[in-house]
Amino acid sequence: MSNQPSGKEAQQIAEAAEWIRQRVGMEPKIGLILGSGLGILAESLEDQTALPYDRIPHFPVSTVEGHAGELAVGKLDGRPVLMMKGRFHLYEGYEGAQVTFPIRVMKKLGIRTVAVTNSAGAVNTAYRPGEFMLIRDHLNLMGRSPLVGPNDPELGPRFPDMSEPYDRTLLRLGQETAERLGLRVHEGVYAGMLGPAYETPAEIRMLRTLGADAVGMSTVPEVIAARHAGLAVFGVSCLTNMAAGILEQPLSHEEVIGTTERVKADFVAFMREMAAQLPG
Repeated sequence: MSNQPSGKEAQQIAEAAEWIRQRVGMEPKIGLILGSGLGILAESLEDQTALPYDRIPHFPVSTVEGHAGELAVGKLDGRPVLMMKGRFHLYEGYEGAQVTFPIRVMKKLGIRTVAVTNSAGAVNTAYRPGEFMLIRDHLNLMGRSPLVGPNDPELGPRFPDMSEPYDRTLLRLGQETAERLGLRVHEGVYAGMLGPAYETPAEIRMLRTLGADAVGMSTVPEVIAARHAGLAVFGVSCLTNMAAGILEQPLSHEEVIGTTERVKADFVAFMREMAAQLPG
């Protein structure tokens, strides 16, 4: 599969969307992508239909611990939503078009707004593990874009505008929602790195110099594809650890999962409130 959907890939998008449409009894306008350890939100869905990725035509398969690997469609507080319990990463060996394939399928299904979540390391030393960061902007340091290759104008423009990758209105809504719930949230810049190795202390110092507040190995390709498709995007990071070199301790995926487990109640409360207000 090439980096940018065209021809055969566009047909695969249509086939996957139709397969999903035939198996769910609702038409959600809101899509949520749940990162490492954050799939707990899907337990709040009512009238849920769970579709394993390996059954959906042309879908990649999640290979990372903490990613359940299924699409869940149901009602969240009475509102139809589509949730990805786990995502795909470039470091798994997937091409850009495979990582962003679900975004294309969401668009085909009629999704208008996408909320992307992730687990991230805190680069900003004022942040603490267990806090949340609303994503204001990002740095694409993955060395590639999911839009490289032929462009299908039916999917989006050749040169999409990225001056507002994360919707400013939704960002304000996120701040207001957090304040109402009594949650401390930050607003900052997410740096997307290729991975899968965690960053070195020198790389974290570089990222801080470049203006990054948090770092992770996902999200950026999906947001680029979503904006290319004309979807509104809201992004939030669960800060699971301090980035390399800030504390005298090694980094581990177990710490990431452990922190998301500790803050899951706050995460669910926040995302439920946000989902009720997202435009769709």
